[in-house]
Amino acid sequence: MNSFLNPDEVLDTLNLKPDMVAAEFGCGAGGFTFPLARRLEDGLVFAIDIQESVLSALKSRALLENIVNINVIHSDLERPRGSTLSSESLDLVLIPNVLFQIEDKDAIIKEAKRVLKNNGKLIIIDWLENAACGPLGKRIKPDEVKSLAEKNGFKLEKEFRPGIYHYGLTFLK
Repeated sequence: MNSFLNPDEVLDTLNLKPDMVAAEFGCGAGGFTFPLARRLEDGLVFAIDIQESVLSALKSRALLENIVNINVIHSDLERPRGSTLSSESLDLVLIPNVLFQIEDKDAIIKEAKRVLKNNGKLIIIDWLENAACGPLGKRIKPDEVKSLAEKNGFKLEKEFRPGIYHYGLTFLK
């Protein structure tokens, strides 16, 4: 296990197929978007964030690295239909290090459910409560995430440790 969050190690644990369609909600600089796009060479990855500046940098990096299967969406995931994606269109939604900073956590989970196909996977990674680094005071406990997801119709598939500062949860729609 890597001491910090390693997207490739997390993605190694998933049964990814090259033609899958996925999204990183709250993608920031694209920590998961780029490793995912490289693996889903016949698929598509939606990079969604509310901050235009990070999306602009992400677009530039995708051009520089000649990665053509990333679709960038500027959007507020806390709004109804916030991702702007079609219902039941995705195989996988990743929400890494995002829930701790979202006011309406229920809304982002509802949006993930709306866009995921039946049996699609939702991966949530966030900061451990007692992690020595990371944001202070706003962390969300794994049990809170589990009840939030289960309340919205997700079934917990597995728990994992993506690094010493994070927990990971895989849910099935």
